[in-house]
Amino acid sequence: MRMVSTGVAKNAAAMLMMALALAAATARAAVGSWRAYMAYHDVQQIREAGSHLFVLASNGLYQYNMADQSITTYDKVNGLSDTYMTNIEWCNAARRLIAVYSNSNIDLVATDGTVTNIPDLYSKSMTEDKTVNSITVSGNDAYLATNFGVVRVDMANAVISETYNLGLQVNRVAVSGGSVYVQAAGGDVLAGSLSSNLLDRGNWSEAADIPPGLFDEDNSAYEKYHELVETLDPGGPDYNYMGFVMFKNGRLYTANGMSELENKACLQVLHDGDWTVYENDIEGEIGHRFVNLMACDVDPDDPEHVFAGGQTGLYEYRSGRFVKEYSIGNSPLKEAATVSQGNRNYVIVSAVRFDSSGNLWLANSISPSTSLLELTRSGEWVDHHDSQLMVEGYGRSMEGMSGMMFDSRGLMWFANNYYRKPAVMRYQPSADALLAYSSGFTNQDGVSLTFNYLSDVAEDREGNIWFGSNIGPFYISASDAAQGAPGAVFNQFKVPRNDGSNLADYLLSGIGITAVAVDGANRKWFGTAGNGVYLISADNTEQVCHFTAENSPLLSDNVMDIAIDGTTGEVFFGTDNGLCSYMSDATEPATEMEKGNVYAYPNPVEPGYTGLITVVGLTFDADVKVTTATGYLVAEGRSSGGTFTWDGRDRQGKRVASGVYNIVTAKSDGSKGTVCKLAIVN
Repeated sequence: MRMVSTGVAKNAAAMLMMALALAAATARAAVGSWRAYMAYHDVQQIREAGSHLFVLASNGLYQYNMADQSITTYDKVNGLSDTYMTNIEWCNAARRLIAVYSNSNIDLVATDGTVTNIPDLYSKSMTEDKTVNSITVSGNDAYLATNFGVVRVDMANAVISETYNLGLQVNRVAVSGGSVYVQAAGGDVLAGSLSSNLLDRGNWSEAADIPPGLFDEDNSAYEKYHELVETLDPGGPDYNYMGFVMFKNGRLYTANGMSELENKACLQVLHDGDWTVYENDIEGEIGHRFVNLMACDVDPDDPEHVFAGGQTGLYEYRSGRFVKEYSIGNSPLKEAATVSQGNRNYVIVSAVRFDSSGNLWLANSISPSTSLLELTRSGEWVDHHDSQLMVEGYGRSMEGMSGMMFDSRGLMWFANNYYRKPAVMRYQPSADALLAYSSGFTNQDGVSLTFNYLSDVAEDREGNIWFGSNIGPFYISASDAAQGAPGAVFNQFKVPRNDGSNLADYLLSGIGITAVAVDGANRKWFGTAGNGVYLISADNTEQVCHFTAENSPLLSDNVMDIAIDGTTGEVFFGTDNGLCSYMSDATEPATEMEKGNVYAYPNPVEPGYTGLITVVGLTFDADVKVTTATGYLVAEGRSSGGTFTWDGRDRQGKRVASGVYNIVTAKSDGSKGTVCKLAIVN
């Protein structure tokens, strides 16, 4: 047995050497893994912990080891329990950092990276506002100043030891001379002796003698190390504004998205693990504010040529540098009808998209006299304004035109993401014909539908046009989409209950859908307003996954946009707390399966590996069989898009033995595919 095992190991090693270049080039994250792409740009607090520095930046956390100059970033994927951190403080006695989040969740972080969660304050049901305003450490205890009183945390034992409900907003806490002092929002100072029962409000009284400088904040670490910290590069984007995400040409493009918050405009691009932040300090050059980029697209002839639309106009970039602003005076774009004439701070370009010929299309929302515009490849402006895009009685175009896309038929689709006139638009460029579905909505059962908004648009592999709404996902059938008949049916897919009742329920009925994306296996990803992300099977009958902030590393249940890397299967979620991703088991299918393009990873499968083995480069719905070298069938299945996954077990559920296995593929029509080899070492 020893000799056989050694021989198998040698065979596997030899195979690895032969495939070394391929394995190195195709190394990927495991299916089912998560990743967070957090910003650590804006330094807010610095705390010294011996030879380490903890830095709160952009409401995220990282650690700098001054001894070896290494940087460790923390996020919800690699240990933290939550997102949007607001306060940190180091406890030397307990050798832990206390970190508090905006929702009052608490983490304790040791310098070795160990994270301990204290969820009690976050999970406690109470009518009072639990917001934590500041942290004071004394001995092993951390005192949290909250909007209702003080929470005392025993950091050595990782528990909340006492809660002092004082019925007032406390801004700061101090411990001195055996007493606890609290500074209220109005300036009053209360004190209580540590030797008394501070749970009793009666043991707190107005402080008579307040030691000078008692509530002064200790900024010594910030002052001492801020210059050093500014030189550090923890990676990531500069901002967590991720309301719009788009994957194209191997790059992920992100922008603020449609938001009521007027955040600094930022176009940020992820490529091969590195972030490029497009030039955005241009207020002086354009002469007004530069906020909220809502969408962008890439010139099909030049991947370095990008246009972005936002709250203040249309912006052109080359290689990440600002080139030109299009606004009032140099384009047909108009300021919002709700502001004074000539106000360049509100020239709303809420959607942009290139067609296959290199012409740029854009939506001018809230405009008094424009709506749909085209900037041709030659630089000429063409006005395609249509009265159907106006809000009757308000003298303005639709307020939130978004989700612009071209389908496989060359038709343009977009939605109006606003309550005043929710609508889905179908535009045929070749005929300059627009059809707005904006009233009289009914589903396939003749049920009248009332929408507050219609959002995002995506085409599935069957040509159906899907879109989201405040009451669930809907689709226009491929035949209705092609014909463009007025009064198209807004279909709600019926999911059978399979309980013998012969009844069915509408898919995700009543759930607010904010984002729609279709992966390589024709599965639908739905982002929601408050319910996380749903993955629905290709036939729409099965809920494959439902990710929430509670049951997964998803950063927030408010998912504003979704983009998919069809080559790797990575699904990106833009949320109100930043960007994260999930490595799915579906990729874009190949047109043909060719030797060299079909491969498995990890390869070899090393001892101790328990994750999924992934085969990529397959055609749609390909037949896959795993056999031993002698042809014995071990496992089989069909591809999900261009990907097949296997758990390394045989048909009886047992882990397979060490050896070299053949992965034999065939197209869905039965025609021959290809064969690749996989080594497993136990």
